[in-house]
Amino acid sequence: MSKHASLLTDWIDRGSIAAQDIDAALRLGGLRPDTDAWQKLLDRMLLWLGVLALSAAVTFFIAFNWEALGKFAQFALVQGLVLLALFAYWRCSDRPRIAEAALLAAALLLGTLLALVGQTYQTGADTWQLFATWAVLMLPWALLGRSAVLWLLWLALLDLATVLWFQLRPGGLWMLFTPWEQMLWALFALNTIAWVVWEWAVHRGSSELPATSRWPQRLLAVASGTCITILVLVSLFEGDSSALLSWLVYGLWVAAVYFLFRLRWPDLFVLAGAAFSLIVTLNAALGRLVSEVDDTGITFLLLTCTTIGSAGYAAVWLRRLHREFES
Repeated sequence: MSKHASLLTDWIDRGSIAAQDIDAALRLGGLRPDTDAWQKLLDRMLLWLGVLALSAAVTFFIAFNWEALGKFAQFALVQGLVLLALFAYWRCSDRPRIAEAALLAAALLLGTLLALVGQTYQTGADTWQLFATWAVLMLPWALLGRSAVLWLLWLALLDLATVLWFQLRPGGLWMLFTPWEQMLWALFALNTIAWVVWEWAVHRGSSELPATSRWPQRLLAVASGTCITILVLVSLFEGDSSALLSWLVYGLWVAAVYFLFRLRWPDLFVLAGAAFSLIVTLNAALGRLVSEVDDTGITFLLLTCTTIGSAGYAAVWLRRLHREFES
């Protein structure tokens, strides 16, 4: 939101603009989308949803007609569509949105092709290997397309491969942690590293990663914050030997988020997520401390008051930050 738009909303909140003039003021201030903006949004939504629907339809078509289609027809269909998508990317290089959608379709169809290979020839590979191989093979396309959607798809494949790997090999790493904690630590490290690299590339002006908006970084921030928050809660209630490490890493994570996104690169969304995480963890810690009290009513009353109070303070703090960022 621009400075003028923020000032306009303040005028509306204070009642400085008459009720019958609010709609016109919002349109003039750019806060209410016009017909062209809605059309552009719908065009993009239909484009991405169409790509996802067509890619999924190929998989369902092959699965439903598995007996009717021979191996040659199955592979010819999927490989032909992959080549068609790549050809569309090449021909639409002057239309970035269409080219990005075509490359996404090729990446999704690549997964269908790998699944078809595994199902047809029964390679005996574990499930995690399918997604890991998919991520490795589509990496050149992600580098070529420089698309936020492709990079997030690539990272999601790595996350899924990590989860499946720990399900098949529990306890394979770090005897200090339980198998579930090992998976969470791996996901936290993977998504945090991706977040740091993305932020560094964007703020350094690298051309390898897109910088058109902050929604990809915010998704990575949510993934990173969710993992470390769950790790702290697990160590809090289970009281395992990794509790000190979890709280130490969590404290460093919160401090880094505050320093970077409060002082250097203001981002209210990331700060709001960190505030929500603090509310959850601190109130959970308080509940753990008073859980020995026999009177459960007092415990729940105390937690209710602290939750309302901390959430209210966070809301006031975030509103003040919003005004400061927009000034």
